Amino acid sequence: MRALRLLAALTLCLALALPAYAGGPGRETLFQVSLLDALLAGDYYGSMNLGQLTKHGDTGLGTFQDLDGEMVVSGGVVYRVDMQGKPHVMPPKALTPFAQVTYFDSDMILSPPAGLDFPGLKKWLTERLPSQNLFYAVRVKGSFSQIKARSVPAQKPPYPPLLEVVKHQAVFNWQDVEGELVGFISPAYAKGTGAPGWHLHFLSADKTKGGHLLATRLGKVSLEVDLTPRLTIALPIQGPFLKMDLGSDRSKALHVVEQGKK
Repeated sequence: MRALRLLAALTLCLALALPAYAGGPGRETLFQVSLLDALLAGDYYGSMNLGQLTKHGDTGLGTFQDLDGEMVVSGGVVYRVDMQGKPHVMPPKALTPFAQVTYFDSDMILSPPAGLDFPGLKKWLTERLPSQNLFYAVRVKGSFSQIKARSVPAQKPPYPPLLEVVKHQAVFNWQDVEGELVGFISPAYAKGTGAPGWHLHFLSADKTKGGHLLATRLGKVSLEVDLTPRLTIALPIQGPFLKMDLGSDRSKALHVVEQGKK
């Protein structure tokens, strides 16, 4: 019944970023800072601090000012994964140019079979989702026989496009590790604002490993899904974002960046 109510309540709210954000956080909302296309184009200027970000969610992902590593938000704590694949707890004053968070409330709890790789996991869960036209927060927790992840190096102005940055990414391969994957599944129409399809980041249970997920093979895991039928996007009101050309189709660049191909 809850899932049906959420489907009926689908709304899209595009909110302009302001110094202070009015109103309480919506628990069924995907809150996003800026646009992924702006990040692809090289806008790594932080437009919101983490203290503000975590008022809107306790679970999610993103990156940091100057593209300094990968962000994992778990249990309301924000971690920065450095170029050695090591997570660090970040202070509230740190800035982000792009992030996605939500308050995670499970609507579905599933047990995917062990041995699934990333494409297999996508297919398995897609067949069980109520719609391809909604946003979903996803958390996969347990043991993984393989995790392949990456992080990216900090940049200095003038910033290069993200497609150039990933040529210098650090890639990590771990076997038999405990931890969690957190992130989002976005519908096809999210093209330009976010990442259509799957976008997950990894954090190990002992908080010593993490990064943007490139590949995995499941061990014994629990998979939780949170339907998030509302979207709020906080756009920067200053900096290079205001004059960027965001009319280009960056789908091919996004595919390379998300897959971690050099």
